[in-house]
Amino acid sequence: MSEDSPPSSFFRIGPERPVSPVILSVPHAGRHYSPELVKAARVPLGVLQTLEDRLVDRLVWRATAAGATAFIARTPRAEIDLNRDEREIDPNMVTPTLPPGSILASVRSRGGIGLIPSRISGVGPIWRERVPRQELSRRIERIHRPYHQALERALEESRDRFGAAVLLDCHSMPPRGGGDSPVVFGDRYGTSSDPGLVQAAMNAARSLGYRTACNAPYAGGYVCARHGRPDRSIHAIQLEIDRSAYLDAELRSPGPGFAGACALIAAVTSALEARLLGGEPALAAE
Repeated sequence: MSEDSPPSSFFRIGPERPVSPVILSVPHAGRHYSPELVKAARVPLGVLQTLEDRLVDRLVWRATAAGATAFIARTPRAEIDLNRDEREIDPNMVTPTLPPGSILASVRSRGGIGLIPSRISGVGPIWRERVPRQELSRRIERIHRPYHQALERALEESRDRFGAAVLLDCHSMPPRGGGDSPVVFGDRYGTSSDPGLVQAAMNAARSLGYRTACNAPYAGGYVCARHGRPDRSIHAIQLEIDRSAYLDAELRSPGPGFAGACALIAAVTSALEARLLGGEPALAAE
């Protein structure tokens, strides 16, 4: 665990001095559910777990073995969503009520998927009681801010060493079915990354047989919005993988496509590195 991270918040894989310009982020795969969090929920643990990007943290091992640095959340999304602005809060979730100027209203927070998720589709409210303001502040100060500060430092260090850096923010999405693409890249409609990097990522995925899409239905969230600064040679791309492409039928354990998804992230990482450094991407081993 990185020395600058609070216990059970997140951990870093990779050397302190970066050997690759590619940084991976896995903000939604945390599975450290404290007894207090479970007790506060009005739904079973298994329902809280549906908020996870299930096992995405285990998909990045090939990329990190090849030199990429990864930051992986231990804290579950149910406790705090690292892919939301710290002001993106449902005001009905907190007591005493927050001042209006401290809240960033959004469709997501109104729909129950803000900084502190409040509802699960098809289930209803998650928590027995409102979150005390002091507890909200603790989660922001000890979990949310340190994660993003660590990403910022790593990206700046990589940019300073290699001339440019790119953040690959790794997520998974509910099964889409039909002929929809199982791999979706997002660059916030061209604002968080150079388009050549996105094209390199898409080409790498297609070379492994994956159908891809860009910015639909997911264009990238707060992680990309905050850290993607192409004008400063720091880029950010979101990657979404259909859960049915790598999990079993129950969407809980590794499925037949798990190894392939590991190779996918490694290939995308290699392609991004090659694009930034002007080399050739490494071929994924069969």
